Amino acid sequence: MIGLDYHTFSPWETGREIHIAVEKFKCRYENVILIANSIGAFFSMNAGIDEMIHTAYFISPIVDMEKLITDMMQWTNVSESELETEGIIHTDFGEDLSWEYLSYVRSHPIKWRVPTQILYGSNDHLTSLETITDFANKHQATLTVMEGGEHWFHTKEQMAFMDKWIKNDNEVLH
Repeated sequence: MIGLDYHTFSPWETGREIHIAVEKFKCRYENVILIANSIGAFFSMNAGIDEMIHTAYFISPIVDMEKLITDMMQWTNVSESELETEGIIHTDFGEDLSWEYLSYVRSHPIKWRVPTQILYGSNDHLTSLETITDFANKHQATLTVMEGGEHWFHTKEQMAFMDKWIKNDNEVLH
């Protein structure tokens, strides 16, 4: 198992970074299995790595970044015209809203054709069950929902559930 600690935070930069890393892994290994969490799943799906990935495991993935951004705009009462005019707006919850980022997301829809397993917590505050189910259905992904799970799997119970989920799903990982 190799972890990728990407150093950029925009989908266009991080996508390139992930693509380069996966190309190197693919040259050395027959099967590359991707395990990604939250925005890491979003960045991976925007990296053009479909053909190089054997299977993907997504934990609390961001699967509709446009919806997440527009939801954050609603939470902070920021209109599209305000965001376009300002370019970047800082929020009270620590995330910056960016017109460039929103524009990129809109012009680069997700195209993902990798067999994918998704673990989702029913109390995920960033992605609704409707959004994750819609993504799973459109991409023939298998969705597992942990009742009471959160976006960040961190409690002892959540970590045990996640371990069991990934171990029971695929013998390739053993």
